[in-house]
Amino acid sequence: MGTPQPDVNPKLATIQALLAKAEDPAASEAEAELARTRAMEMMAKYGVDEALLSDGQPSRDKITDRSVDLPNPWSMSRVRLMCFIAQSVGCRAVHMGVHGNVRRVHVVGYESDIQRAEILYASLVLQMIGGLNTQVVPYGVRSARAWRNSWTIGFIERVIERLEAIEKAARAAASGETSATGRSGELVLADRDAMVQAAYRREHPQARPSRGSYSGSGYGDGAAAGNRADIGGTRRIGAKAAGALAA
Repeated sequence: MGTPQPDVNPKLATIQALLAKAEDPAASEAEAELARTRAMEMMAKYGVDEALLSDGQPSRDKITDRSVDLPNPWSMSRVRLMCFIAQSVGCRAVHMGVHGNVRRVHVVGYESDIQRAEILYASLVLQMIGGLNTQVVPYGVRSARAWRNSWTIGFIERVIERLEAIEKAARAAASGETSATGRSGELVLADRDAMVQAAYRREHPQARPSRGSYSGSGYGDGAAAGNRADIGGTRRIGAKAAGALAA
C-alpha cells in the first residue's frame, strides 16, 4: 500500500495503515483478519460521516473527478474493478478507452468517496492479480486466456457484491442520524447520489451502464476467490481451498 501521503485525511491514513497490516505476510491470520475487518468498518463509516459533516458546507467535500490510468497486464480486468468499486462507494465511472499504453477510467464523485475508491482499488487489485497468478488452468480448457478472464470477472463480481452489502449496512445505520444542518442521514445520502449522477451525466451524457461480457469457465473459481478477498472475510486470497485456488 505504501506510506500514506501527507494530504490524506487522518482517518483514511489509519485505514491505509490497517490494510497494509492485513497484507503484510509477516502478520498472523488473526492479526490480518482483525486489521482488515476494522479497516472496512472504518471505511464505510467514514463515507457516511463525511456526507453528514459536509451537508450545508459544499466547500468541505466537493464533487470532483479523477482520471485513473490502468496498465497491463489484464488492463480490462483492472478497468472493471475500478469502475465497480467506484460505483459501490457512491461515485460514477466510465472507461475512456486506450491512451498510449494504458486504459483510462474517468471517475466522478465527492472527493471523500473518490479517495475511498482509490484506497480500496489499491488493495483489491493486488489480491486479484496475485490470486490470478496462482491459478492453474484446468486440463482441457480450450482458451487459457478466456478462462483467466472469466476468473477475474467472477472475482470482481463477488467482491463488489460484498462491498455493496457493507455500504448498504453503513447507510442503513445512518438513517437515524442527522447532518450538520439537521437533515436526516437518509435524505443527505440520497441527495448526494442525485448530485453525483447529475454531474456524471453532464460529463458523459451518452454513457450506458454495463457489467461486461466474457467467455470461459473460470468464473466460478474467481467468484470463490472474491468471496475470500480481504474485505472482512475469514481467509486470505493466497490461502488454498478445495476446488478453488490451485497452486
